[in-house]
Amino acid sequence: MNFLIFSGIAYLLGSIPTAVWIGKSWYNIDVREHGSKNAGATNTFRVLGKKPGIIVLSIDVLKGFFAVYIPVFFIQYSVNDELVKLQIIAAILVVLGHVFPLFANFKGGKGVATSLGVVFGIHPPAATVCLLVFLLVFIICNYVSLGAIVAAIIFPFVLKFVFAVESIWLLLFSVVLSLAVIITHRKNVTRLLHGQENKMNLFKK
Repeated sequence: MNFLIFSGIAYLLGSIPTAVWIGKSWYNIDVREHGSKNAGATNTFRVLGKKPGIIVLSIDVLKGFFAVYIPVFFIQYSVNDELVKLQIIAAILVVLGHVFPLFANFKGGKGVATSLGVVFGIHPPAATVCLLVFLLVFIICNYVSLGAIVAAIIFPFVLKFVFAVESIWLLLFSVVLSLAVIITHRKNVTRLLHGQENKMNLFKK
């Protein structure tokens, strides 16, 4: 029963279409009809600007964080792996909710910000390392997609070789999450290879 309850909560949290709601209510714009047509933070920055972009980014990260962290407050497991399993299920569903949101006709974003929140909820130190790598790649290259892909690729390695995580469930999840980010960015990879990917300058006014 706990699995069903927290899975439902996770999917509903993920289904909150932050970019869509803010775009429509504040600017009368559906971000899915402009820019990359993606209902995520990056496209919000491009289409609507920094302020709404930061708000969307923050909320999308928090969605992932709370989805995997809420169970910690309500359930005490004698076997730690049981909690990890529940968090992993919640993590998968909150990201699926973001990509296929119930409240926005199942047309959402790519789940990068929500995935970051998930990782912070499950393993904050690894999330911090991945975030720093993302920022480094982004600042150097001005490609959000490349930063996200590189951060996703190193996530399993950071868990295993930097923090010596032994939970097979967490390691398997890290691989699945990494592959999911790469798959959702497959068009970006093609554009990167052909030099056609859009850049975004973090410091541009």
